Amino acid sequence: MTQVDILAIFAHPDDAELTVGGTLLKMKHLGYRTGALDVTRGEMGTRGTVDGRAVEAIEAAKILKLDVRENLGLPDGHVFVGDTERTAMVRALRRLKPKVILTHQLTDPHPDHDHIAQLVRESARLASMKNYDPDTGGEKIAVPMVAHNIFSRRVDPSFVVDISGFLEPKMAAIRVHKSQFYDPASNEPETRIASKHYLDELEGRSLYFGSLIGVAAGEPFYVREALNIEDPIDLLTRQMNLYS
Repeated sequence: MTQVDILAIFAHPDDAELTVGGTLLKMKHLGYRTGALDVTRGEMGTRGTVDGRAVEAIEAAKILKLDVRENLGLPDGHVFVGDTERTAMVRALRRLKPKVILTHQLTDPHPDHDHIAQLVRESARLASMKNYDPDTGGEKIAVPMVAHNIFSRRVDPSFVVDISGFLEPKMAAIRVHKSQFYDPASNEPETRIASKHYLDELEGRSLYFGSLIGVAAGEPFYVREALNIEDPIDLLTRQMNLYS
């Protein structure tokens, strides 16, 4: 059984860890089935190899306690929102049947990230249309809710997930992708994320967003749709209690 409740869809084999690793860990702790769909194999990356990054992704998935991790196999650096890409994404969504999707920001400066954010939004809707790609036998699904992780552009979050108890394993899952990050013994070219202080800066981001909601660490998201809140008193008094 590969059906999941929440699915992280990101471009490269380490992107889910960098952005929503804490949220995936928390959702698993709460009893939900979790998954990650890496859209490319990261073959355009400056550091590491495709095979090596695939091994790192498997090891990181174990730390994140994912129920499933797959790779869509679209070409790194050449992800667009065309019918080929939409069909591949729709088939994955119909098989995995997520209720919630976590993905990149729209207008992210990395073209793959930006295109994937749009690809996810379109495919989530098309997956609910029974006459789209009918020959594969995949049944239509309810449209999943899409939440965009805030990472590269300043956007006011719609909500912040408290990951206070999960920051340490999140960082451990990130560090498993050792080909991509700082290694004083490496002879590969330095990149921004391979700089000496990058992971410290990343951890600091989690601390900052946690501070916005009065907790130790958080991951921020925005949604384009209005949120349906059943009990505003429960929601707002819980927020107030964080500061009491």
